[in-house]
Amino acid sequence: MSLSVPKTYDLIETRGFPGYELLDSGGGRKLERFGDIVVDRPEPQALWRRRLSADRWAQAHAVFSASGDDEDKGKWRIERAVPESWPVALLANTQQAGVSLTPNTQQAGVGVQAGGSLTPNTRQAGVGRVDDITMLCRLQGLWHLGLFPEQMPHWQWMLEKIAAAKAAGVERPRVLNLFGYTGAASLLAAAAGAEVVHVDASKKAIQWGKDNQAASKLNAAPIRWMLDDARKFTAREVRRGRDYHVLLVDPPKFGRGPKNETWELFADLPALMDDCAALAADKHAAIVLTVYAIRASALAFAELVAEKMAQAGGSMEVGELAIRSKDGKALVPTSLFVRWSAHA
Repeated sequence: MSLSVPKTYDLIETRGFPGYELLDSGGGRKLERFGDIVVDRPEPQALWRRRLSADRWAQAHAVFSASGDDEDKGKWRIERAVPESWPVALLANTQQAGVSLTPNTQQAGVGVQAGGSLTPNTRQAGVGRVDDITMLCRLQGLWHLGLFPEQMPHWQWMLEKIAAAKAAGVERPRVLNLFGYTGAASLLAAAAGAEVVHVDASKKAIQWGKDNQAASKLNAAPIRWMLDDARKFTAREVRRGRDYHVLLVDPPKFGRGPKNETWELFADLPALMDDCAALAADKHAAIVLTVYAIRASALAFAELVAEKMAQAGGSMEVGELAIRSKDGKALVPTSLFVRWSAHA
């Protein structure tokens, strides 16, 4: 079998959901609403001018000030009272606009074909009916709040793959969530009837995920919370002969495991994807690879996935995730992605 890198890439956007809105962006910042709390955070790729007034921006409950050149480091300045934790309803019985796809007119080659260029499709994520999930947002030392709303299209895609596996007779599809953070995808998968293994190297993130599980009233859901190094865990699973129907891979640029193991994206991702390929179930399998905040092309990761999944065949999508502002005029890029499915 073989697997070719797509000749086009997809720009998948979300306009938010009742618990989240991108209110404005520009000048290297973004103004967002998470539940009842409005925050002002760094966004280096927002090179354009802001559209809302300075008075509207000044209504933010909290402003994150970056330290030096690293936007991940800094501190929050509290302008209005903010709870230690506050709930954000995630995909709670919500129906957004359906998927729309702008067809390609250019058939330029990429990957192994010379002289090509990527032509973007723009796709809006449609969100179907799911059980209530509650994520607890918090102002921690970093500018992250515990929720990445741009991932909504991937969560919906995951739910579709789980539903397809169940329709094909898999009683309880198995989901592996690597670098799972605070567990949004894990909770959604469990609520949809999947058996979930959630792996993260941070004890704080694991506990936060368990707090979200309790807030979502999913205490009985089949989720294994694993404080572990992703590479070591997947290697053990391969030796055990395990397989999964959906694998979510959301690695950082750099990181450390619970026993001070080091992770470096370009050095360690190829071997991890070897293991993910071995763990993909023969039928009805799907993989989502999402990569944040790096100076690289989505094509590099598409070629990697194409190599690792070549024996399985199937189909692949590659592109970027983005969030569109509430007024519909600005689109903020967030990450690169590759999605692979055993069947087209």
